[in-house]
Amino acid sequence: MKLVTLISDFGTKDHYAALLKGRILTHSSNAQIIDVTHEIDTHDIRQAAYILNAICKKFPKGTIHIVAVNNYYDPKFEIILFEYKDQYYLGPNNGIFSLAFDSIDESQVYKVILDESEQDLFNLIAHGVSLIAQDMSITEVGPPLHQFEKKIDIQPVINNDEIRATIIHIDKFDNVIVNVHKEFFEYIRKDRPFEIFFKYYNPVKKISETYSDAPIGEVLCLFNSANYLEIAINMGKAASQLDLIKDETIQIKFYDL
Repeated sequence: MKLVTLISDFGTKDHYAALLKGRILTHSSNAQIIDVTHEIDTHDIRQAAYILNAICKKFPKGTIHIVAVNNYYDPKFEIILFEYKDQYYLGPNNGIFSLAFDSIDESQVYKVILDESEQDLFNLIAHGVSLIAQDMSITEVGPPLHQFEKKIDIQPVINNDEIRATIIHIDKFDNVIVNVHKEFFEYIRKDRPFEIFFKYYNPVKKISETYSDAPIGEVLCLFNSANYLEIAINMGKAASQLDLIKDETIQIKFYDL
């Protein structure tokens, strides 16, 4: 039995997620499918990359991770398959995987192919899952990929005493996730005091460990389970209450002692 995770922008209003799962199970009836989310904003591969990176390390070796976001980016779209750190990744060659990981061996990425009459998205993905589920080599899915698509992520702008960061995701609880990883924050901080500014509100001057570190209704910042900076309100909805939206900029200032 293979674990198969699904991340897509299909939503739950329509039948597309069920269609994909049905096609996978037709070819791999013993697959255990885990829906990570089907609510990625339409075509937003950067958001999908964040979610993929946040969950993949929590799954066992041999898991197959499917990312079906911005699938029809090109009339001749390609579905690719590769192995990375003992797990498998399957999805469109549209740059999503270059945003999620920074050390993929491009020579070991393969294009999934079928007969021309079967070359639709769902068949291609199901075919890739089927081969891995049967413990076949990924080289069986098709030829090595000619060109691995890469995208440049939006990186924080930094200098010695400031980070200008970007909101990359707003979760179901209206928590606001920023493209600042904990290790990066601490590297720039160098144990200095700091202030995190957003909109016209008073800055946050400390990193909390849990949401309950702040009184109910108060703003706080913490590093979430994926180790990214998060702006939240204890028992509240930060994005709505603070009028914060995706792609907006926040500022972190550091002060010398």
